[in-house]
Amino acid sequence: MSSVSEHRARAEGLGAVSVGVLTVSDTRDLATDRSGQLILDLVAEAGHNAAERRLVRDEPDQIRDAVLDLCRAGLDAVLSSGGTGIGTRDQTCDVVRPLLEKELPGYGELFRMLSWEEVGSAAMLSRAVAGTVGRTLVFCMPGSSNAVRLAMTRLILPELRHLVHELHR
Repeated sequence: MSSVSEHRARAEGLGAVSVGVLTVSDTRDLATDRSGQLILDLVAEAGHNAAERRLVRDEPDQIRDAVLDLCRAGLDAVLSSGGTGIGTRDQTCDVVRPLLEKELPGYGELFRMLSWEEVGSAAMLSRAVAGTVGRTLVFCMPGSSNAVRLAMTRLILPELRHLVHELHR
């Protein structure tokens, strides 16, 4: 059986991963969406391609349609921010979870563990979720820039090529 490092090494041959960025917010627009812009910046810094960016209101139909459209576009990953808390308007996880064919529970578990180190018990408020829709990875991150930076730099970007490689084997 191959080691994780061998899998990662093989995945490096994939080159740039194509990513769709989705922001779910009732209060932001593209000009004020700092978290969405941060995702774009971090994706570019990692040598990947942000192929599309969308912003939708925290409405179930808008979230579902945007996620499915981005997945149908043949992107390797959809990275969303916003709507993962417990507020009445926070619906991203509730909409995305039933779309997932394979959930990656470790993502949410690790995100909350790492968040604990930064924000303490408030980490339990995040319902970060990830998985696959067809041959596309979907990651749902909280809307705060600090949470996006944590998820992107500590979890998503270090494994993105590896995850795409595994999904496409």
